[in-house]
Amino acid sequence: MSSKVRVRFAPSPTGPLHIGGVRTALYNYLFAKKHGGDFLLRIEDTDQTRFVPGAEKYIVEALAWCGISPDEGIGGEDRGNGPYRQSERKPMYREYAEQLLAADKAISLLIRQKNWMQCVKWRKMPVHRIGNTIISHAAT
Repeated sequence: MSSKVRVRFAPSPTGPLHIGGVRTALYNYLFAKKHGGDFLLRIEDTDQTRFVPGAEKYIVEALAWCGISPDEGIGGEDRGNGPYRQSERKPMYREYAEQLLAADKAISLLIRQKNWMQCVKWRKMPVHRIGNTIISHAAT
Protein backbone atom coordinates (compact mmCIF):
# COMPACT_ATOMS: atom_id res chain seq x y z
CA MET A 1 0.00 0.00 0.00
CA SER A 2 1.44 3.33 -1.05
CA SER A 3 0.37 6.69 0.31
CA LYS A 4 1.28 10.22 -0.70
CA VAL A 5 4.04 11.93 1.28
CA ARG A 6 2.74 14.75 3.47
CA VAL A 7 5.12 16.87 5.52
CA ARG A 8 4.38 19.89 7.64
CA PHE A 9 6.14 22.88 9.06
CA ALA A 10 4.54 24.28 12.21
CA PRO A 11 6.24 27.47 13.42
CA SER A 12 5.05 29.53 16.38
CA PRO A 13 3.90 33.07 15.55
CA THR A 14 6.10 34.55 18.27
CA GLY A 15 8.16 36.85 16.06
CA PRO A 16 10.20 36.77 12.87
CA LEU A 17 11.00 33.46 11.22
CA HIS A 18 14.64 32.66 11.96
CA ILE A 19 17.15 30.81 9.78
CA GLY A 20 16.71 27.50 11.63
CA GLY A 21 13.00 27.58 10.87
CA VAL A 22 13.68 28.40 7.22
CA ARG A 23 16.11 25.45 7.04
CA THR A 24 13.52 23.06 8.51
CA ALA A 25 10.84 24.34 6.14
CA LEU A 26 13.21 24.00 3.18
CA TYR A 27 14.17 20.41 4.07
CA ASN A 28 10.52 19.44 4.47
CA TYR A 29 9.52 21.22 1.27
CA LEU A 30 12.30 19.60 -0.79
CA PHE A 31 11.58 16.16 0.66
CA ALA A 32 7.89 16.49 -0.23
CA LYS A 33 8.63 17.68 -3.77
CA LYS A 34 11.23 14.95 -4.39
CA HIS A 35 8.65 12.30 -3.47
CA GLY A 36 5.68 13.90 -5.24
CA GLY A 37 4.11 14.91 -1.95
CA ASP A 38 2.62 17.93 -0.25
CA PHE A 39 4.11 20.56 2.04
CA LEU A 40 1.69 21.82 4.70
CA LEU A 41 1.97 24.95 6.82
CA ARG A 42 0.31 24.79 10.22
CA ILE A 43 0.67 27.53 12.82
CA GLU A 44 1.54 26.44 16.36
CA ASP A 45 -0.27 29.27 18.14
CA THR A 46 -1.14 27.66 21.47
CA ASP A 47 1.17 29.92 23.52
CA GLN A 48 -1.00 33.02 23.38
CA THR A 49 1.18 34.82 25.94
CA ARG A 50 4.00 34.98 23.36
CA PHE A 51 1.81 35.59 20.29
CA VAL A 52 3.02 38.49 18.12
CA PRO A 53 0.39 40.16 15.91
CA GLY A 54 1.43 40.00 12.26
CA ALA A 55 3.91 37.15 12.80
CA GLU A 56 1.76 34.62 10.92
CA LYS A 57 1.63 36.88 7.85
CA TYR A 58 5.37 37.48 8.13
CA ILE A 59 6.04 33.71 8.21
CA VAL A 60 4.01 33.14 5.04
CA GLU A 61 5.72 36.07 3.29
CA ALA A 62 9.21 34.97 4.41
CA LEU A 63 8.62 31.44 3.11
CA ALA A 64 7.32 32.86 -0.19
CA TRP A 65 10.43 35.06 -0.48
CA CYS A 66 12.49 31.85 -0.14
CA GLY A 67 10.43 30.18 -2.88
CA ILE A 68 8.61 27.89 -0.45
CA SER A 69 4.88 27.79 -1.12
CA PRO A 70 2.63 25.58 0.99
CA ASP A 71 0.45 23.19 -0.95
CA GLU A 72 -1.99 23.04 1.94
CA GLY A 73 -2.71 24.94 5.12
CA ILE A 74 -1.97 28.56 5.97
CA GLY A 75 -0.97 30.27 2.71
CA GLY A 76 -2.02 27.19 0.71
CA GLU A 77 -5.20 25.32 -0.12
CA ASP A 78 -7.72 24.11 2.42
CA ARG A 79 -8.09 20.44 1.53
CA GLY A 80 -10.34 19.57 4.42
CA ASN A 81 -7.58 18.52 6.83
CA GLY A 82 -7.75 21.66 8.95
CA PRO A 83 -8.00 23.58 11.03
CA TYR A 84 -4.44 24.68 10.30
CA ARG A 85 -4.02 26.79 13.43
CA GLN A 86 -3.25 24.57 16.40
CA SER A 87 -5.45 26.59 18.77
CA GLU A 88 -8.46 25.88 16.54
CA ARG A 89 -7.93 22.12 16.95
CA LYS A 90 -8.69 22.10 20.71
CA PRO A 91 -12.28 20.83 20.36
CA MET A 92 -11.05 17.86 18.34
CA TYR A 93 -8.37 17.04 20.92
CA ARG A 94 -10.90 17.37 23.73
CA GLU A 95 -13.13 14.81 22.01
CA TYR A 96 -10.26 12.30 21.85
CA ALA A 97 -9.22 13.05 25.42
CA GLU A 98 -12.75 12.33 26.58
CA GLN A 99 -12.71 9.02 24.67
CA LEU A 100 -9.45 8.05 26.41
CA LEU A 101 -10.91 8.98 29.79
CA ALA A 102 -14.10 7.00 29.12
CA ALA A 103 -12.06 3.94 28.09
CA ASP A 104 -9.88 4.15 31.24
CA LYS A 105 -6.83 4.79 29.07
CA ALA A 106 -6.17 8.10 30.85
CA ILE A 107 -7.05 9.82 34.09
CA SER A 108 -8.00 13.40 34.80
CA LEU A 109 -6.17 15.37 37.45
CA LEU A 110 -7.46 18.71 38.58
CA ILE A 111 -4.46 20.45 40.13
CA ARG A 112 -3.06 23.92 39.81
CA GLN A 113 -0.83 24.47 36.80
CA LYS A 114 2.16 25.60 38.85
CA ASN A 115 2.09 22.31 40.74
CA TRP A 116 1.28 19.77 38.05
CA MET A 117 4.84 19.35 36.75
CA GLN A 118 6.04 18.85 40.32
CA CYS A 119 3.85 15.80 40.75
CA VAL A 120 6.55 13.10 40.94
CA LYS A 121 4.30 10.32 39.71
CA TRP A 122 3.73 12.16 36.43
CA ARG A 123 7.08 13.87 35.84
CA LYS A 124 8.67 11.03 33.90
CA MET A 125 5.61 10.19 31.84
CA PRO A 126 4.51 11.95 28.65
CA VAL A 127 1.74 14.35 29.61
CA HIS A 128 -0.54 16.60 27.59
CA ARG A 129 -2.63 19.35 29.11
CA ILE A 130 -6.01 20.35 27.67
CA GLY A 131 -7.61 23.05 29.79
CA ASN A 132 -7.70 21.63 33.30
CA THR A 133 -7.34 18.04 32.10
CA ILE A 134 -3.98 16.30 32.05
CA ILE A 135 -3.70 13.33 29.73
CA SER A 136 -0.89 10.87 30.36
CA HIS A 137 -0.33 7.47 28.84
CA ALA A 138 0.73 4.94 31.44
CA ALA A 139 2.14 1.55 30.51
CA THR A 140 -0.13 -1.28 31.59
